[in-house]
Amino acid sequence: MATDTQRNTASGAPPPVLAGRWAPVLLVLAGAGCLSTSAVLVKVAAVDPSTSAFLRCTIAVLVLAPLAWRECRRVGGLSRRGVVVALVAGAALGADYVLWTRSIFDVGAGLATVLINVQVVVLPLLGLVLDRERPSRLFVLACPVMLTGIVLISGMLESGTAAPNAVRGTVLGVLAGAAYALYLYLTRRQGRAEPGRTVTPLALATASAAVTSAALSPLSSGINLDAIPFTSWLAMIGLALLGQVFAWLLINSGSPHLPANRTAALLLIHPVLTVLLSLLVLAEVPSPLQVCGMALVLVSVAAANRVWSRPHRS
Repeated sequence: MATDTQRNTASGAPPPVLAGRWAPVLLVLAGAGCLSTSAVLVKVAAVDPSTSAFLRCTIAVLVLAPLAWRECRRVGGLSRRGVVVALVAGAALGADYVLWTRSIFDVGAGLATVLINVQVVVLPLLGLVLDRERPSRLFVLACPVMLTGIVLISGMLESGTAAPNAVRGTVLGVLAGAAYALYLYLTRRQGRAEPGRTVTPLALATASAAVTSAALSPLSSGINLDAIPFTSWLAMIGLALLGQVFAWLLINSGSPHLPANRTAALLLIHPVLTVLLSLLVLAEVPSPLQVCGMALVLVSVAAANRVWSRPHRS
C-alpha cells in the first residue's frame, strides 16, 4: 500500500491542512516579517553584499545542522530526490542573493527591489505550467495593483539619477527574481511531497546557497572576512537567525498548504515591513509615495487572499 507521502507526490496534492483556516497564511506572513529584517540588519552590519550573503547562509547552517539531525532521527531522512531538490533550490537561493546585490550596483536599490518581486508573477506561472495550478481571477486582477505598490515603495519614481548599467542591472534583477521564485516553487513542492520534513531540506538548501554565493561572489564585491568588527558579527548572527533560519522555516512550513499565487502575494508584505522597520530602527522616514505604495500592497494582498470573505461552514 502506498504511503501518504507517495500519494501526495503522485497526486501533487498539498499535505494535510494545518489547524485553522488562516494557519498557513499566518506562517508565511510571520516568515515574511522575519525576512523583512534582512535589509535593516545588513545596513547595521555594514558588511559588503557578497560577504553578507555568504555569512548569512554559513552561520545559519551551523544552527540548522543539529536541528536537521534531530528531525532525521524523529521522522527519517529525505529521499534521494528530496536531497537533490533541496540542493537545487539552495543553488537558486544563492544565485538570487548574489544577482540581486549585483543589480543594486547597476540600477540602484529601488529598481532592484521592484525587479526581484517579479516572483509575484513567476511563482504562479511555474505553478500553472508545471502543476496546472490556475491562479484565481481575483489574484490576476490584483497583481497589477501589487506591482504598482512595489514600484512606489521602491522610491524609484523619486530618483532622478540615471542607472549606470541599466540593461545589465535589469537582466540581473529579473534573473534574481526568477531564481527567488524557483526556490519558493521547489521548496513548496517538496514540502508537499515529503510533509513533516522542514528543517532538513532547509539545512541542505542553505548549505547549497552558501556554496553558490561563494562561487558567484566575483560577480559582486567578492568575499572579505578580514577585520569585521564585533558589532557587525552580532548583526550577521541576527541576519542568519531571523532572515534565514526563522524566515524560511516559517515560510516553508506554510507555503505547501497554499496555492502558489497566495504565497507569492503574501510575500509582498516583506518590502512593506522593511520600510516600517527602517523607520523604527534607522529613522528612515518613508515618502508620501512610499506610504501610498504600502497601502496599495496591503489592500491588494488582502483582496487577493479574500480576508473579508466569510469561511465556508462544513
